[in-house]
Amino acid sequence: MKILFIHQNFPGQFKHLVPALIQQGHQVSATVMSQKPLASSLPLTIHTYFPVRSSTPQIHPWLIDMETKVIRAEAVFHKLTELKAGGYQPDLVIAHPGWGESLFVKQVWPDTKLAIYCEFFYRDHGQDMGFDPEFPRSSVEDACRLTLKNNNNFLHFEIADAGISPTHWQQSTFPERFRNKISVIHDGIDTEHVRPDDQAVFELSDGKVLTKKDEVITFVNRNLEPYRGYHIFLRALPQILQERPNACVVIVGGDEVSYGAKPDRGQSWKQIFLEELLPKLNTEQLERIHFVGKISYPRFIGLLQVSSLHVYLTYPFVLSWSLLEAMSAECAILASDTAPLKEVIEDGVNGVLVDFFDVEGLANKTIALLADVSTRQQLGRNARQFARQHYDLKTQCLPKQLAWIASLR
Repeated sequence: MKILFIHQNFPGQFKHLVPALIQQGHQVSATVMSQKPLASSLPLTIHTYFPVRSSTPQIHPWLIDMETKVIRAEAVFHKLTELKAGGYQPDLVIAHPGWGESLFVKQVWPDTKLAIYCEFFYRDHGQDMGFDPEFPRSSVEDACRLTLKNNNNFLHFEIADAGISPTHWQQSTFPERFRNKISVIHDGIDTEHVRPDDQAVFELSDGKVLTKKDEVITFVNRNLEPYRGYHIFLRALPQILQERPNACVVIVGGDEVSYGAKPDRGQSWKQIFLEELLPKLNTEQLERIHFVGKISYPRFIGLLQVSSLHVYLTYPFVLSWSLLEAMSAECAILASDTAPLKEVIEDGVNGVLVDFFDVEGLANKTIALLADVSTRQQLGRNARQFARQHYDLKTQCLPKQLAWIASLR
């Protein structure tokens, strides 16, 4: 088949699927937003596009998101029209619709099948919006804005022939009338690569080298922000560091915002909650907290391999790859008792769950698990077994993805 991917951050969620399709003999191309030509190490063609206009000044604030998506979709439309004029017609288009880019695919190729990545359907209550009382939605107008934001999802389901979602919970966020189009198949974890290693080391910026013999608490976000419980985790640290004098905390993540709103004060969420924490720690305790920023993937895996306890907190939102990678690395997991986790963590079996907002409970369970080596080891073994059984790239997810694509012929 001729398969065209549309993804602003290609390959994104398709990083394993694309080379597998090429290996099967499919002709793969991609459309990516860029102002300059892009090359790939894979034998595929990358077509670039770039919007020719920006958002309209003084546009209605509820329409900014939709206009931005239409601007991107327009640019992609012109690129696809150009490809069609040159004789190109794919058998299948696979798109992440989150940026609106694939809105007009069917206007160019009415008979080409369109499959979309169904990551999340927004709701004004019952999910991430309004979940955290510390950050209530600013006004009822937020619900109106969110309703319009879902127009992109509605428009895509009018034209999509099929969808794929990484978890059952994420599929369940979509309206029931759409779910029969959505296959649940995770992107996949390479559990052969992400595996336990008793000889692993992780070097900190001060030169200290952590090993499996150290008491290491890991916390990983793309960016440190409330959506992933950064504020809750930091508030638990004074009690943890007081009662576990040998514990070392390694926090991975950037200073930007991936989800939710930016802070009002012109600071980062990292700064705001760190400033709240500082008066509650002495110098020695503070020295045991290490912010390592964004790190390379090999260093990330090495960090998981030396972790004694991996803490993962999230609003009811998209489940992070890092949680499943931590399970694959045989980490003992302490996670929030929120909807996305119930699909992968059975409390007391392959991890421990705690109420997202229970700072004291988080601290107490962290302390108890750090003191109980045998329980942590059993939780870690069970976590890896679960990850291999349900999310292994080569034996589970990739074969299912390829079968899904074959069904779309």
